[in-house]
Amino acid sequence: MSGESDARTAITDIQDGFGQDGYICDTAIATAVYLSRQMDKPILVEGPPGVGKTELAKAAATFYEMPLIRLQCYEGLDEAKALYEWKYGKQLLYTQILKEKLGDLLSGTHGLDEAMDRLHGFGDNFFSERFLEARPLLQGLQQEEGAVLLIDEVDKADQEFEAFLLEILSDYQISIPEIGTVRAVTKPLVFLTSNNTREIGDALRRRCLHLHIDFPDSRLERRIVEARVPGISESLRKQLVGFVQALREMDLKKRPAVSETIDWARSLVLMHAETLDRDLVRDTLNVLLKFKDDVEAVERELPRLTDKARKEV
Repeated sequence: MSGESDARTAITDIQDGFGQDGYICDTAIATAVYLSRQMDKPILVEGPPGVGKTELAKAAATFYEMPLIRLQCYEGLDEAKALYEWKYGKQLLYTQILKEKLGDLLSGTHGLDEAMDRLHGFGDNFFSERFLEARPLLQGLQQEEGAVLLIDEVDKADQEFEAFLLEILSDYQISIPEIGTVRAVTKPLVFLTSNNTREIGDALRRRCLHLHIDFPDSRLERRIVEARVPGISESLRKQLVGFVQALREMDLKKRPAVSETIDWARSLVLMHAETLDRDLVRDTLNVLLKFKDDVEAVERELPRLTDKARKEV
């Protein structure tokens, strides 16, 4: 029982610690972070855009006092941008110096074979760690005190890149042909996020703990707004959250995310709003909604939506 109690205490500490940094999460999220640390397994975080997937990694970095190393994925991402590349300018300078010192380097050699053997020894230096430019994945393995490695929007990368990640996520190591296998000094805490623009492969899923973050319910969203926008009144906070929750039930191209709820709350505070006035809501809908068709659809329902939000207080 003591072991179970210790685990629950650690999960509560994570939840409270994240909350102090302004990231309000439920027990499922805190449990996933706890298990990831204990099991050395990455977390694949899926869900709609703007629900706090990236912010989760930032909160973890703050809580564990580790650097956040972020790799933003996109179509066409390759090893040179994600893992490492060679410092070609430095290699070129080294080549020039080698040419100028060639006579001194070959002094005392007898015959072509002996000269080539000596040059070969210097040639290996071209592909040593001194000429290696570490990119996010390699940086994440090199941190002596550990790091939070965020592989953001992995669903935007190609399937080939997804396959490339398997070695890193399984064994926390990377094979560099010119150098060999580079293993993590301290295993990083890895978060992969996905907006579900494409299906993530089974091989990658097997290597990760899975966490789905959806739009929060009204109670949780009010807590999030309270933490992120402390200057807003309780009455207005309840009204705006109720309004946003109602928008998410409509048939919109893009439902407002939590990040947009926070932006709207900040906008209303800047406008010195005390209640959801229809004209004020109409003038600030562009903060919540990103498509003209969505704005027009909501404007037609504005009297009903604002009245409903005010009645819920």
